[in-house]
Amino acid sequence: MNIEQVKRQVARIDRDALGETGDMTFQERREYHRALGRTVRPAGVLILLIQRDDALNIVLTQRTAHLHDHAGQISFPGGRYEPEDTDIVATALRESFEEIGTESARIEVVGSLPNYVTVTAYEITPVVATSPPQTFTCDPFEVADAFEVPLVHVLDDANWRRDSFLREGQRREYWAVPYQERYIWGATAGMLRTFREILLQP
Repeated sequence: MNIEQVKRQVARIDRDALGETGDMTFQERREYHRALGRTVRPAGVLILLIQRDDALNIVLTQRTAHLHDHAGQISFPGGRYEPEDTDIVATALRESFEEIGTESARIEVVGSLPNYVTVTAYEITPVVATSPPQTFTCDPFEVADAFEVPLVHVLDDANWRRDSFLREGQRREYWAVPYQERYIWGATAGMLRTFREILLQP
């Protein structure tokens, strides 16, 4: 799949028909947080596609082990919305620059995916963008590593599985799409799964 095909598929998203592909729908997750008295906060992440010859790779990060939230896990570059951000796209670009040193001038924003509500009460907007190869400089406090996963790996259903864990006596399922030694799961895998579904829609 090339970048022009990605642009066409993202441009025709039926936002009413798609939502979170984890263990709850978008609305169920929002109601879950509301029932617990939690405020759902906006955030933006960057699904950055790097163009390498005739292939596309997705940029992901591994968080440092000492962080309070999601230590050591795989995520997209991004973070919570700040009042100085003009919009959620600006949030994703700013956070990506702060975390891995991406050059915004070299990034072309393609569009965004349906929002994803996390168990940590963030409503994430995944911003899809493309760029020629860049050199990443990781913020040593937040990011242990930045790496690329081939888009074809994400598109191949054979690489996906449903895993589960027990929480408060209930078994909860989630998507996982391991790549080499990396275990990509949870919200990151959920957003990647939605991205895959959008790209493969006829």
